[in-house]
Amino acid sequence: MNGNRVLVTGGAGFIGSNLANHLAADNEVVVVDDCYLGTPDNLDDSVEFHEQSVLDDDLPTDGVDAVFHLAALSSLKMHEDSRENLCTGLRVNVEGFTNTVEQAREDGCDTVVYASTSSIYGDRTEPSPESMAVEANTGYEASKLARERYAEYFHNYHDMSMAGLRFFSVYQGYRGAEEHKGEFANIIAQFADDVANGESPVIYGDGTHSRDFTHVRDIVRGIELAADHELQGIYNLGTGEQYTANEVVERLCSILESDVEPEHVESPIDEDVFVQDTMADATKMQEATGWTPDISFDEGLERVCAPYLE
Repeated sequence: MNGNRVLVTGGAGFIGSNLANHLAADNEVVVVDDCYLGTPDNLDDSVEFHEQSVLDDDLPTDGVDAVFHLAALSSLKMHEDSRENLCTGLRVNVEGFTNTVEQAREDGCDTVVYASTSSIYGDRTEPSPESMAVEANTGYEASKLARERYAEYFHNYHDMSMAGLRFFSVYQGYRGAEEHKGEFANIIAQFADDVANGESPVIYGDGTHSRDFTHVRDIVRGIELAADHELQGIYNLGTGEQYTANEVVERLCSILESDVEPEHVESPIDEDVFVQDTMADATKMQEATGWTPDISFDEGLERVCAPYLE
């Protein structure tokens, strides 16, 4: 994108701030964030920041050419602890989405890129295409599926371009914007910090569960390309590779030259909703935009570890 005014919701958070700062090089960027997990300290000085909720009635959508909607309660832990959390997740993830898109539409914006989730694919040891059947096993997954259905409404009824992106295990490291996520950060960030500080990473179960780890820089490129191409529908952003929790610790220990051993504990997550394996099929995105991930797993881990080695 170049020369546009864009709105990034959740823009002071991990993925959002990386996106906002990237876009700010060539665009006028406005960020909305309620600072639940994000902080304006993550943002470049050129970014216009508004401490607001996506549930507010006066969002800064005037003159916006594109909306990047990343604001969400973005994990199972944030939704399932109580009825109150479940209802809050529903409001933020669904009502906040429709509220933001409707205000932008009323102000003349017709291009929206929004975050869905790869969690709805469940356990997959083969790459997951967007065409496969999905289901909601948690309140978090239900809220993201609801987003996708409301996006269909905005496209079909209002002729808007609504690109829903299913991210696969996005990471960067604690020495970046991911630090503010704390316990909600990707396991790569958490494990790297533990190993660098001589502490044992805590692994749920036997550590054979695997994820498709995708570096945030590749995610940001994908998000921007989705807007540039005014994509419509659902698209995966992932590498098509998967690595286990045990492998993550082993490789981090090698890079950081540590001999700490992980601590294996019983998973606090119900086995009926715990996702064992994820892996993306990003063919649709690649064919639509030419996007492919640039940062390999090994290079990504080296980037995460580099600040600890300086």
